[in-house]
Amino acid sequence: MSTPKFNEERLLQVLVAPQISEKATMIADKNEQVIFVVVPDATKPEIKAAVELLFKVQVDSVQVANIKGKVKRSGRNTGRRSDVRKAFVCLKPGQEINFAEGGAA
Repeated sequence: MSTPKFNEERLLQVLVAPQISEKATMIADKNEQVIFVVVPDATKPEIKAAVELLFKVQVDSVQVANIKGKVKRSGRNTGRRSDVRKAFVCLKPGQEINFAEGGAA
């Protein structure tokens, strides 16, 4: 299966940030997955192409989760955090992304 061609400018904007937390580290060790926060309209093929382009690794699969923002109160005012879309990127065996060293060269 050949990979579809995407606009490189768009791919540079798809990934917002890596999700670095205890839970994300545990998932990375156990399932060899890396978690990224992505733009709300990102598709799985776009996410795969963006990770392969930016980090020079081979991606096995991508799972996506839409996280609804929480309702928060401050006194009598209520507000809402924005919704977030997370991508769980499964790397092929032997592939690794190290954020401690900067990741992309």
